[in-house]
Amino acid sequence: MGHKVNTLSTRLGLIVGWQSLWYSHYPERIKEDFKIRKYLENRLSNISRIYIERSLNKVIITISSSRPSIIIGKGGSEIYKLKKELNLFTYKNILIKIIEIKKPELDAVLVSKSIASQLENRGSYKKAIKICISAALQVNVEGIKIKISGRLNGAEMARKETYKEGRIPLSTFRADIDYHMTEAHTNYGIIGIKVWIMKGEIYGKKNIFNIFNFKKVYDSDEDYELLYSDVD
Repeated sequence: MGHKVNTLSTRLGLIVGWQSLWYSHYPERIKEDFKIRKYLENRLSNISRIYIERSLNKVIITISSSRPSIIIGKGGSEIYKLKKELNLFTYKNILIKIIEIKKPELDAVLVSKSIASQLENRGSYKKAIKICISAALQVNVEGIKIKISGRLNGAEMARKETYKEGRIPLSTFRADIDYHMTEAHTNYGIIGIKVWIMKGEIYGKKNIFNIFNFKKVYDSDEDYELLYSDVD
């Protein structure tokens, strides 16, 4: 059990909540959620996870991002375009919530995407990984591990390399470990990047249905809400 790669799957329902909050009509809604997430990931940059909640006549899409201003645009112009585009996937009313991630160094999704972006721009993978590890250690994480595999630096033989600082207790279920895997498409082929970030340990009960603890609402109307979260 301690060797499970995806730490989120073993903690689901304990200290990690679901990214889709709804029930009934599973086949069409799973397909709809997949299309919405795929579209947003291709359409937007600097985004982390996407949460989808459904009620009777509304779909609430929560997007966590390190740069929410790019998503919203001037005067909310971009968010209105985005809502119109998302209406192609669902006929229900859409409310978009945007969470500003104050510490992207603690988010495994953003860290892995940052490394992938540098590799696709022909950057050094060792330099990219060292920068990410150094940035994470400066915000007092308890541990970080990055595993990269593929034709590194254009080598003929694919290989794996692992970089680790601190501790990553995979078998401790109360350990709050963020995980993400992404791919970098380079001229030499696809390079896989896996990131584990150990934030600490959680004792007692945790409300896994409360995606973020909202501290302050910056702006809101009937189409979108911009929120600040002190839980990174």
